[in-house]
Amino acid sequence: MNISIKKMTLVSIFTSLTVMGTFISLPIGPVPITLQSLFVILSGIILGSKLGALSQIVYLSLGLIGLPIFSNFTGGPQAVMMPSFGFIIGFIFSSYIVGLITHSKDTLSRKRIILASLVGTITIYIFGLPYMYYILNIIMEQGLSFGNIFRIGALLFLPGDIAKLLVVSFVSIKLLKVLNKANISLE
Repeated sequence: MNISIKKMTLVSIFTSLTVMGTFISLPIGPVPITLQSLFVILSGIILGSKLGALSQIVYLSLGLIGLPIFSNFTGGPQAVMMPSFGFIIGFIFSSYIVGLITHSKDTLSRKRIILASLVGTITIYIFGLPYMYYILNIIMEQGLSFGNIFRIGALLFLPGDIAKLLVVSFVSIKLLKVLNKANISLE
C-alpha cells in the first residue's frame, strides 16, 4: 500500500480522535461508555477500509507498547487482560468493514452509511462480547452467564450507539462533501 503524506496525516488524525474518544468516558462497569466507536466508524467512512483499519491498528499498537491510551488510562501488553480489550480488536475489523460497505458503490447515500455504521457497531460487539466473557469467566472466574455479559457489555450501550449512528450519518455526509470539494480522494 502506497501511502502519501496526506493519507498518513489523515490516518494519524483518526488515531488521535480514537484516543480522545477514550478519554471522554463514563465508567459504568467493566467496559466504560466512550466516544471511541463513533470515531472508529467515522474512520471507515471517511478514510475507507484500508486506511480506516490502519488508523485503528496504529491506535492498538500505541496502546500495547505502553502509552496510556486505553480506557482508564491504561496501556501496555497487560491490557490484553482487560475485559474491554476485545472491543479494541473489533475496532480494526469494524473500520475495515464500514469502509467496504460505504465505498462499495460510486455514489454515497445516507442509507448506506447508516447500514455500514450498524454493521460496524455489530462487528465491535462480535469481537468484544466473547472476549469479555472469556476474561471475566475463564481468567477472573466470575461465573457470569452470557446474558449477564450481554447486559453489561452491550445492552447498556445500545442507546448511546444509536445516538452515535445518527451523529455519524450527519457528520460523515458533510465531511465527505468537504473532502470532495477539496478534491481529496482517499479510496
